[in-house]
Amino acid sequence: MRVGLLTREYPPDVYGGAGVHVEFLAHELRALVDLDVHCWGEGAGGGVVRHRPWSTLDAANDALRTFSVDLSIAAGLEGRELVHSHTWYANLAGHFGKLLHGIPHVMTAHSLEPLRPWKAEQLGGGYALSSWAERTAIESADAVIAVSGAMRDDILGCYPALDPAKLHVVHNGIDTSLYQPDHGTAVLDRLGVDTARPYVLFVGRITRQKGVPHLLRAVRDIDPAVQVVLCAGAPDTPEIDQEFRDLFAELSRAREGLFWIPQMLPRPDVIQLLTHAAVFVCPSVYEPLGIVNLEAMACGTAVVASRVGGIPEVVEDGVTGLLVSTEDDFEAQLTRALDAVLADPGAAARMGQAGRERAVREFGWDAVARRTAQLYEEVLKQG
Repeated sequence: MRVGLLTREYPPDVYGGAGVHVEFLAHELRALVDLDVHCWGEGAGGGVVRHRPWSTLDAANDALRTFSVDLSIAAGLEGRELVHSHTWYANLAGHFGKLLHGIPHVMTAHSLEPLRPWKAEQLGGGYALSSWAERTAIESADAVIAVSGAMRDDILGCYPALDPAKLHVVHNGIDTSLYQPDHGTAVLDRLGVDTARPYVLFVGRITRQKGVPHLLRAVRDIDPAVQVVLCAGAPDTPEIDQEFRDLFAELSRAREGLFWIPQMLPRPDVIQLLTHAAVFVCPSVYEPLGIVNLEAMACGTAVVASRVGGIPEVVEDGVTGLLVSTEDDFEAQLTRALDAVLADPGAAARMGQAGRERAVREFGWDAVARRTAQLYEEVLKQG
């Protein structure tokens, strides 16, 4: 079976959960199908073909530049039997490939444009184009994969024209042989984090979706002996970047032991930070699944997260962490949940162990790849 896997992000250029998903899915799928990955970038080799936006669009809206990559990818799909696209950045390429080459299109929805209105800040009028691309691809796809049950419900709510029979839930996965506790301290020592004091850890992009401003206000009032480590970068817009900087400066005046790491750290560094954290925090206001919570759990760390989207399908409230409602007094609830975990290291350790066991038992990438390849076969038989 010859499959084209389409994505914006692919190593070494991975900045979000969708990129992590595609990286590990592709690795496992190569043992099951003949796979080519088409992504953004330059060059080709090793089953990966990279495509650049047209140079004539260098100053154009990002959505138009994305569409130029989609056209290039679609042209490169000749000889494939099926195409599988990820995120709106590649969905239109999958749709064009379906029409141009007469092959089925499977798409994975990692988020939904109608539920991310703040993207208009980043894309301007391009948000209307990204929304159109997503709708066109979803409503025309031969199969749509939702990364959680909550995501399935959201897809049907946003796109009622989609036949529910075409919609399939395949959870994100985690490589628990890679993401496992690392008890070394070299990374903490290099960053200046005090290994004798507990710390709260956040890892994610500076976006409205990730709820970072809520977190910066919530940690102001946690135990002053606790450090706060923020691995936060890639702001969506200059405005949210400035908002983050202002809140961080305000927080820095209120408490010490505060660390901001804006650059993307290598994966081994993140794993060591996750391992030593007293608690990992995910304050997202929208999250189809939240692969970063799986990463924290696999490293044996308790999680405090918002009760949104697919997060409750990963974080078991009271067992692997604590869930907080975003509906009422979100920031105060977040503070209380963090304090509760920090106040009982024994309970936090038990949550961390339960999280590791859950990640190993239920979220292996090999199972995700097998289910995905099975879906490919089902779609090809229907054609």
